Amino acid sequence: MKNKKISKSTILNIIIAIVVYAAVMALIKGGFLGRQAMSIIIPCCINVMLAVSLCLLVGFLGELTLGHAGFMSIGAYAGALTTNALDLPPMVELIIGLLVGGIMAALFSFIIGLPVLRLKGDYLAIVTLGFGEIIKSVINSLGVTGGAKGLTGIGAYSNYKNFTFVYIVVLITILVISNLVKSRHGRAICAVRDNYIAAEAVGIKVSKFKTMAFVISGFFAGMAGVFYAHNVGILKPINFDYNKSIEILVMVVLGGMGNIKGAIIAAVILTALPEVLRGAADFRMLLYAVVLIAMMLFNNSKFKLALVEKRNLKKAMSIQKEGE
Repeated sequence: MKNKKISKSTILNIIIAIVVYAAVMALIKGGFLGRQAMSIIIPCCINVMLAVSLCLLVGFLGELTLGHAGFMSIGAYAGALTTNALDLPPMVELIIGLLVGGIMAALFSFIIGLPVLRLKGDYLAIVTLGFGEIIKSVINSLGVTGGAKGLTGIGAYSNYKNFTFVYIVVLITILVISNLVKSRHGRAICAVRDNYIAAEAVGIKVSKFKTMAFVISGFFAGMAGVFYAHNVGILKPINFDYNKSIEILVMVVLGGMGNIKGAIIAAVILTALPEVLRGAADFRMLLYAVVLIAMMLFNNSKFKLALVEKRNLKKAMSIQKEGE
């Protein structure tokens, strides 16, 4: 019975992924989308990768970090510099750039994570925020990155024309993190979040699992940065300031802490919303703020809590039946 339930859930997720892909491709090929709508397809995918990867840290590990844009910038610049130096077919360059960007971001995550993750709560948030600003300042002062003028000449390898490849990488990101959370390592990460003292008492190496989550999250943030670089075509340090980190954090919080599906939905909505409201002119940001507040109120409403409790009750009843 348990295997059947798992297979049904998997089949449903596959169907949803195929339907979303088919719908977007139909809109692109059919010419139903305007220029503005076309321009937010890839940013939606990038923000989904960023939100899901940060969800691992904030939602499942329970650590508040504000340096995600820093890892994104490391991946973006590393990937862009790599592809600019290569003379290969575009897709081969992009794949190599993704690997280089992801590995570089993961490496910095490991180096910074070892000492930083000894901190907790507000202290960790402040230190990671400072790290993001340091990275921005370093990039701003280096000649190889173009400094404040920005790094130009980046190939548009991840625009809407290559949506299929970007979508596949997004699905891989979601699969890896969701399967990690359900695995033994994921249960250890959640145990650290719930009570790190109790986790240490039962033999869980807290620092090991914190560093693991930090590195995996940084790796996918770096890959998202590579897609960003090859979508916009120019990189400037100002694009990776603390506002970007807070924007990603808002997506995770609005989606629900430790809720991957919620993070995906929130990332898509918050990416598309400014463009949808562009016709409102001066009232655009006001309406955007109102929608944010409405979403937050809904997340904490009794109606939402009742839906969650009802779903959890159904799961508990099904598990009880299986036990009988």
